[in-house]
Amino acid sequence: MQTKRTTLIEKKGTLTDLENTELAFRDLSDADLRQAYQLFKVMNNRNLVKTGEFLVKLAFAIRFPVKGILRRTIYRHFVGGMSILDCSKTIAKLGSRNVDSILDYALEGEESEEVFDATCEEIIRTVEFAKYRKNVPFSAFKITGIGRFDLLAKVSANETLTDNESLEFKKVEDRMDSIFRKGYEINVPILIDAEETWIQPVLDEMVLKLMAKYNKEKAIVQNTYQLYCRDGLERLKQHHYKALKEGFKFGLKIVRGAYMEKERERAALLGYPSPIQPDKESTDRDFDAAIHYLLENHETIDFMVSTHNENSSLLLARLIDEYGLPRNYPGIYFSQLYGMSDHITYGLAEHGYNVAKYVPYGEVKTMMPYLFRRAEENTSMKGQTSRELRLIHTEIKRRKEERRENRTSESLAV
Repeated sequence: MQTKRTTLIEKKGTLTDLENTELAFRDLSDADLRQAYQLFKVMNNRNLVKTGEFLVKLAFAIRFPVKGILRRTIYRHFVGGMSILDCSKTIAKLGSRNVDSILDYALEGEESEEVFDATCEEIIRTVEFAKYRKNVPFSAFKITGIGRFDLLAKVSANETLTDNESLEFKKVEDRMDSIFRKGYEINVPILIDAEETWIQPVLDEMVLKLMAKYNKEKAIVQNTYQLYCRDGLERLKQHHYKALKEGFKFGLKIVRGAYMEKERERAALLGYPSPIQPDKESTDRDFDAAIHYLLENHETIDFMVSTHNENSSLLLARLIDEYGLPRNYPGIYFSQLYGMSDHITYGLAEHGYNVAKYVPYGEVKTMMPYLFRRAEENTSMKGQTSRELRLIHTEIKRRKEERRENRTSESLAV
């Protein structure tokens, strides 16, 4: 991962906490702040989230005009825009705060070959867009945006494919190759998201082949490892060893994970051991162990630590300093999702670290599966939504006190 900001940033002292709400919410008006508070308050209630999802799906089914309401609320908070160009204002706003953007065309859940071809072309456009935008250092996509889920599951399970399925899978491989070939041709790294464990084997196999093909000089092809998986850390190390042995650059992103409840439910239903860590402490342990491993091997790995966890963010920031690396070392990035954990994003950027927001985009209806997942994830992570609510409330209170102090100062001056 090579950042386009090549000048070293002077260090502003040790980063010890990420609780600066004035810095985090500087770009939000009082009205925006109140709306964000109400939004996270809803997402903190599982029943409201489920009811809202049902009503939105019903509204689209009966053609009720709900798009305007969605655009002004949840869509506006978590989505960068309706198209690549429509994201330009969001990219510029983030860039003004020294934060990069990763455009993510978030279409998912489709089944037709025509849609898969169109999505592939759109992803390639995001790669081309990144080449000419200094604040867009990467592109990103999901393999389920360009291939049928059930087909990928069948390949991962080593089941015999029909002739038609073999042709269908060849098209998926061709789409993957065309995306990363474009990244290689114009020197833009591309991150591919992790998926459910039962389709991850085929994804890993394809990505490692493409790394061997396109990562001889730079980590153009970059995989994602979910550390809430029991085998996540070991897989990461095995794939790094393979890269060293075969002489290609290893590139990756680590996340905690996004499919915990689904994974456990499927394992229980089909009667196999859950692939998910037994508890949060185990996930945190492996995630932070991965951070140590990545720093120890920073000369042979380009990596991104994608987390909304303050402790893990502070750990990586501290280790970068302890290793004597510049804070904008080109092979190391932090990242968070657009609309979440702004206190982490802007705190890191203020201290000179490379940090990027994942900026999803798409039409309102197209973005609904992504937005429902964001809401469900926030509901299942009570600590995170409670934290967002607490920080927003702190900033609302801080602004009120600041205005009160200013009025008092003005009256005393008179």
